[in-house]
Amino acid sequence: MSGGVVSRLPADATDAALVEAYLDHVRVDKRLATRTVELYTGDLRRLSDAAQSAGIGLRQVQSAHVRRWVAQMHSAGRSARGIALILSGWRGLYVWMGRQGLVTQNPVQDVRAPKAGKPLPKALGVDESVQLASHVEEGDDPGLEARDGCITELLYGCGLRIGELVGLDVIASTTARGWIDIPGGEAHVLGKGSKRRSVPVGRAALAALERWLAARAAWANEDPALFIGQRGQRLTPQHIRVRLKRRSMLAGLSTPVHPHMLRHSFASHLLQSSGDLRAVQELLGHASIGTTQVYTRLDFQHLAKAYDAAHPRAKTRKPPDKTG
Repeated sequence: MSGGVVSRLPADATDAALVEAYLDHVRVDKRLATRTVELYTGDLRRLSDAAQSAGIGLRQVQSAHVRRWVAQMHSAGRSARGIALILSGWRGLYVWMGRQGLVTQNPVQDVRAPKAGKPLPKALGVDESVQLASHVEEGDDPGLEARDGCITELLYGCGLRIGELVGLDVIASTTARGWIDIPGGEAHVLGKGSKRRSVPVGRAALAALERWLAARAAWANEDPALFIGQRGQRLTPQHIRVRLKRRSMLAGLSTPVHPHMLRHSFASHLLQSSGDLRAVQELLGHASIGTTQVYTRLDFQHLAKAYDAAHPRAKTRKPPDKTG
């Protein structure tokens, strides 16, 4: 069916009839997937119910009504993304109604969902990070174990991005994107915006690096990459993601670990210990300290959990009395 469906509707067609005609349109004319039509059906039922509660029909809905309903959904805990999807369905209905001459303006056109809160980076606890870094897979190939162990130590111990890690070469050169100065205990990497920075490499990571370099010799060819596969070619980011996920599962962690999670863990654990936000910014290679400040939120979560777990009065906390 198409726009002709509406022409056969009576002038006093109910909201239910309008919605059904529109759903026929998206189902037949636009050929939307069955699941999408089902979602539209629920969203439009929600719109019809809200309009009915306000004592109006769909053709009388104004932007003020829609904003009020958005605020109600937000207060009820619906996510910003969920609200945005609902508004998209409502907006489509009124675009269609406008083309049929049923409304003169789209009340949803200029209404936007609330901005989604920026999610906190996922970070491991200190114990989980140590558990992963200390894990040794006895049944694995010794070369693979040495390599994957070194990768884990550098990601967590230096806070490297995955691109910085795969760009490391065995030795410094004019063409190298990055390398590790073992005597100096520093990793020199090429970060975002082609900005170079140096970060300290701890003793555990240096020891893991020496084990890997000894094993790497059996696989090496002409590729200068620090981290290579058994055929001597530089590892890809995807290969490292797969290996790290596997390692985290074998180590008994409750959640699969990806490389950026170890970078977040490095930053949050360092901030918890030092409280030096500027130093964390430099080590991560953030251009703006505002990017780094997200880790202060992680740090507060750590403090709040420690308080709730340890303080005798934590379970009876009440919000401060603002009446006085």
